[in-house]
Amino acid sequence: MYRFVRNCKTSIIWLSLAHLVCDVYGGFLNPLMPFIAAKLNFTMALATVLVAITQICSNMLQPIFGFFADNINKRFFIFWGLILASIFIPLAPSAPNIFLLTVFMIAGSLGGSFFHPQSMGFVNFFSGKNCSNNMGLFISMGSLGFALGPLLAAYITQIAGLDKICYTSVFGLTLAAMMFAFVPKLSKIEEPPEHKEFFKSFKDILSNRQMNYLMLIAMMKSLVTNSSCILLPFLWKSMNYSPFYIGFALFLFVFMGSIGSFLSPHVEKHFGSKPIIYFSMWATFPLMLIFAFVYKTMPIFSMFVFGIIGFTTMLAQPVVLVWAQRTVPEYKSIAAGFINGFCWGTVALCLSGLGFVAQKFGIINTILVLTTIPAFSSYFVRYLKYEEM
Repeated sequence: MYRFVRNCKTSIIWLSLAHLVCDVYGGFLNPLMPFIAAKLNFTMALATVLVAITQICSNMLQPIFGFFADNINKRFFIFWGLILASIFIPLAPSAPNIFLLTVFMIAGSLGGSFFHPQSMGFVNFFSGKNCSNNMGLFISMGSLGFALGPLLAAYITQIAGLDKICYTSVFGLTLAAMMFAFVPKLSKIEEPPEHKEFFKSFKDILSNRQMNYLMLIAMMKSLVTNSSCILLPFLWKSMNYSPFYIGFALFLFVFMGSIGSFLSPHVEKHFGSKPIIYFSMWATFPLMLIFAFVYKTMPIFSMFVFGIIGFTTMLAQPVVLVWAQRTVPEYKSIAAGFINGFCWGTVALCLSGLGFVAQKFGIINTILVLTTIPAFSSYFVRYLKYEEM
């Protein structure tokens, strides 16, 4: 029994490290797209289409891969997900033409889509009843990786050039080999899972009212994150702030979000699950209102407020994810795919025309309106019921 518990703790640590590295690669391409577009001579409109394609591949397909992950107790998706992300995303900046760039971006994004649902299912399995703490660590490591990705990619590009990004593959491939050695096969621990039917699995989840509420909450949190990270860089650029300032602001937002995810289980123990979700959905609007009043006259303080918004938004993310897995315990990986992938990808695609709206009505006005939507949507939190596993 002691050996099993020790193996569980070791596995969760390695899975969290893999999440960090996988999401570092996930954060590589956004800050590099203008340079890649200049190198290959294509327009910003085409770059937007490529980003939309990667959103579909990296997020919206996660429930499907989660279904297959729930039907096997092998580590296939975890390893190949990290391997694909490690190889193909670093290759994208050195692609000689648009066709290969698209292939590399799709293959690398599929790696992230492979990795996330099954790894979250594994964390849930190895955690037992202590899932909230371990899931908070796992999610915070991914957020930290996504925050570090743009800084690392920009730094390597500045000192060595786009073509040298490919050498970073060695880190992900090395970690994949380490995971192969230290994350045990579930086939050695539990019986093979009962085979689940594809359409029945998705029908069970999508017809579950509580899952629908949880997916709505996940979408509202993604709405704040995506709209802020898409629009505010244009606002800062119009104010003649440097690229480093903009990059650091986005890093601070996601980094503070990772701290929120890490502290989430501890806050949940003191205040409960619902109060955290209520606070996370309500607090973003007054915080964004403060940001709107001070971003011109107090830029340093406004950056601090922006970081607090990231902290607040991600504070409830582990709570929502674990709640979803407890709601449909037989579909842990699929539930993770919906909450952590499909919901975020759906919002990202819906916001594809956000720039036109912000151009007409103003960036700050648009964001303020968007941050009121989660506040009103928090009404549905009252209907959530916590399920014991």
